[in-house]
Amino acid sequence: MINSPIEEIKNKLNIVEVIGSYIKVQKAGANYRAVCPFHSEKKPSFFISPARQIWHCFGCGLGGDVFAFIKQIEGVEFGDALRILAQRTGVELKRENPKLRTERQRLYEICELTTMFFEKQLESKTGQEVKEYFSNRKVNDESIVKWRLGWSPDSWYGLAEFLRSKGYKNDELVNAGVVIKNDKGSYYDRFRNRIMFPIFDLNSQVVGFGGRIFKSEDTAKYVNTPSTLLYDKSKILYGLDKAKLAIRKNDACILTEGYVDVILAHQMGVENVVASSGTALTPYQLKILKRYSENLLTSFDMDIAGDTATKRGINLAQAQGFNIKVVVLPEDKDPADVISEKPENFSQAIKNAKGILDFYFDNAFNHLDSKTPEGKKEISKALLPIIKRIPNKIEQFSWLQKLAKKLEVSENVVEQELKKTKIEEDALGLELEEKEAIMQKPRKDLLEDRLIVLFMRSKSLMGGIDDNFYNLLSPQSFQIISCIKDDKKVPDELSETFNYLGLKADIEEDFNEQETQEEVIDCVHEIKALAMKEKLDKISQEIKKAELEKNQSKIKELTEEFNKLAKQIL
Repeated sequence: MINSPIEEIKNKLNIVEVIGSYIKVQKAGANYRAVCPFHSEKKPSFFISPARQIWHCFGCGLGGDVFAFIKQIEGVEFGDALRILAQRTGVELKRENPKLRTERQRLYEICELTTMFFEKQLESKTGQEVKEYFSNRKVNDESIVKWRLGWSPDSWYGLAEFLRSKGYKNDELVNAGVVIKNDKGSYYDRFRNRIMFPIFDLNSQVVGFGGRIFKSEDTAKYVNTPSTLLYDKSKILYGLDKAKLAIRKNDACILTEGYVDVILAHQMGVENVVASSGTALTPYQLKILKRYSENLLTSFDMDIAGDTATKRGINLAQAQGFNIKVVVLPEDKDPADVISEKPENFSQAIKNAKGILDFYFDNAFNHLDSKTPEGKKEISKALLPIIKRIPNKIEQFSWLQKLAKKLEVSENVVEQELKKTKIEEDALGLELEEKEAIMQKPRKDLLEDRLIVLFMRSKSLMGGIDDNFYNLLSPQSFQIISCIKDDKKVPDELSETFNYLGLKADIEEDFNEQETQEEVIDCVHEIKALAMKEKLDKISQEIKKAELEKNQSKIKELTEEFNKLAKQIL
């Protein structure tokens, strides 16, 4: 059967475990709930039903089975979602099925083969020198294997020829970002004589590469994969695939800038560490991190006086509600340097991490002269925009008092300057994956859905309803209610709607039979009224048409019918 791999995968998976590997979920009775990863919200409206093996967000309207979740959160098509979950369960998919071997899948294969090619080069003579470089950086053999580190040989065509021999076309190699096409139409390797760091997605699949200079006169210290179908640096955090469980366990994420920072931190047992790979934090990266924790520790080099990209990234994190601390390291040292020299010093720095406002204050007063008028001006210029961003007025005033005291000026003066301070609002915006607000269903559809939910809670609520009433419902609602009444399985084409409404019924907390019976009566009356209004609207249109035709007998007949029906809803 065509669907057998799909059913086998579904049977082997627990939807709660799959979704729980991406976001924090909490038990809520027989179900689970979470903050939706697909739209901005503070109160959890995302529910998972283990019994029904479905999920639904009652805020943005998205929902479905485990495949729908993977498609949405990974931004992939069904074939790719199937492959991802097949790998997770060990279900073998037949390669010869062309529908499962998408363009994205071929790019994954190219990236995987490229990684293997670079790993193999470590066995060469120059590869041994690369291993020596790793040893000098304190990267051990276990980490080399774990992070799949490698070396790209000093060759213009070595990788391209290898991949072509495996059946991949030049254009595919360019699309994967590992080969470049020049103006003359020739193809050559992007990475040459570089130490290679594969970059992984959340499923530990290679999607791109960072190549560090090694014994070369090339001026670029790093060469990275360009944006591809698989790789977008604004959406990737290096090491998150290996750090996500530790981040959730420790309820904190430590953010660094470099690959080796992350590798050495994990090597010493501090596994809740990721890297932004030299880019400023983006809204997309922050939303991904927030799935795991709202506590962020940054070890970036932060210049309080400058409007740096790093500071703007931190502002974005604050605006998204992160609790931020700064891991203060010795000047001109990055985490890799500190760990290489004395790992316990890095652990201590994490324990001594400063709150972001304390860090900003200490940094400003340590680097600027608070005794001179010019110094006072520069300090206030650096700190007032930060204070103005604090949403809580009590907390804001507390920091304002502290600034006034340290500058030895009156609070009124600082308060006046704060009022004059302008800050640029960071454009958080909505990412492409965030859906526009779902169009509200027609009132009649909402009432029908509500009736079905109530009947699912208690079939006895159907008692006393005139059978003729059900003729006013949509065929879909009528069929579902009939199945509930007769304890029949709903047809496959209605199962998605049935499961969605069933989950809605499951998560309702308070249930009072008498109050609910009154709600059923109200729904029935309103559906009848809407059906009557629809009839009246139709007659009104017919009257207008008769007036244009000057058909007096038709006008009289329709008007009498309209008045008769109107009396029934008064």
